[in-house]
Amino acid sequence: MPSQRERRGALSRAGWMVMGKGAGASALEVGKILAVFLYLFPAVSLQCKILKCNSDFWAATSGSEPEADVEFCTALRAYSSCVRRTARTCRGDLAFHLAQHGIEDLMGQNNCSKEGPTSSPRPRVQPPPPFQPQPPRPPQNTAEPDVCHYERSLQRHPNYTHCGFFGDPHLRTFTDDFQTCKVEGAWPLVHNKYLSVQVTNTPVVPGSSATATSKLTIIFKNFQECVDQKMYHAETDELPAAFADGSKNGGERHGANTLQIVEKVPGQHVEIQARYIGTTIVVRQVGRYLTFAVRMPDEVVRSVEDQDNQDLYLCLHGCPSSQRIDFRAFRAHAAAESQAQAQGRAARPAPHHGFTHQAAVAKCKERLPVEDMYFHSCVFDLLLSGDINFTMAAFYALEDVKVLHSNKDKHHIFERDMRNGSHKGACSVLLLLLNLLLLVLWTEGCSTHL
Repeated sequence: MPSQRERRGALSRAGWMVMGKGAGASALEVGKILAVFLYLFPAVSLQCKILKCNSDFWAATSGSEPEADVEFCTALRAYSSCVRRTARTCRGDLAFHLAQHGIEDLMGQNNCSKEGPTSSPRPRVQPPPPFQPQPPRPPQNTAEPDVCHYERSLQRHPNYTHCGFFGDPHLRTFTDDFQTCKVEGAWPLVHNKYLSVQVTNTPVVPGSSATATSKLTIIFKNFQECVDQKMYHAETDELPAAFADGSKNGGERHGANTLQIVEKVPGQHVEIQARYIGTTIVVRQVGRYLTFAVRMPDEVVRSVEDQDNQDLYLCLHGCPSSQRIDFRAFRAHAAAESQAQAQGRAARPAPHHGFTHQAAVAKCKERLPVEDMYFHSCVFDLLLSGDINFTMAAFYALEDVKVLHSNKDKHHIFERDMRNGSHKGACSVLLLLLNLLLLVLWTEGCSTHL
């Protein structure tokens, strides 16, 4: 039987998710590969529960080494059993196949039998050592480096911006544009040098173009001496209070605590603080769907790595025009139907999924008394889906704005603001065309005189 030292070396060489002190550089490389794979192919990788198996095995083998080889083998067999149970949903998943090979390698290196107890691994609690008085130690400097505190390293107050994504779904961009989008499937919300956020949206009602967020993945990229690369993944009925590897901070670097997860309401509200980039993220589950809100310095927002691949960065550029829904027209049509019925000029309209226009307006007024875009998005969602939880999704989205947006004068967005923005955009285009026309005429005039 190999010694504890030999087994530690074997675990490191195996390069798998035994994340105690024995996990070496190869384990970290595997973790990085998995994180990138999961981000690029969320529809394949995140449908299976292989990360849960990895986290359970990690919890059982992290910290101090097992006192007996039989305990380690029991944990390994439990891991193998968990991985086998995911075979149906994880077939073709890279993480699944890496786990299979990793388990085989570790069983061979530690002479573990495939037959034996497979009780669920639990973290072992070591008995406390006997009390021994220790001489006083000199105070140590435990403060994180300045580079891991965004405002301190910047030496000036940054300009904070906000992006929110909620409901059917509605998008508030970093530039305070408000849109309603289709965007079915996987779409990037944020993508810059420091982190990436991707959502997966599914249809709310069969046959409807409106969708809502059922999965969300956030990748925090490793940053100097502050944090290791970390991935957070949430989906309907699974809003974890930890990263995918089971940890709650940025890893083992000196500034690791500048990235932390805080569970506000179990299963409903999680907040991620990334102080090293001055960023706060709020993830909620309201009803069956997820909402997302972020507060981020403008310099971080625009720290893109490749300008040519940023067109689908929704929080910065908004949804593509082909993916936008004119919910104002939808609402106007519903209001016209309601008014015609009230005046006796039309037959009583069938409620939209259980809500008439008046009923939807009254319900949204209960939580959103100001008739801003959050109120109108609430009415749209109720008419389209009939799901009362969308009322609370709009309410919490506005509450997050009040906490995360740095300009209190912009907490509410009104339709007149959106129309003014459209008119300004149209005027800018006309002015540009006029300047080009003048330039062409001037050039032709000069050519004639020459």
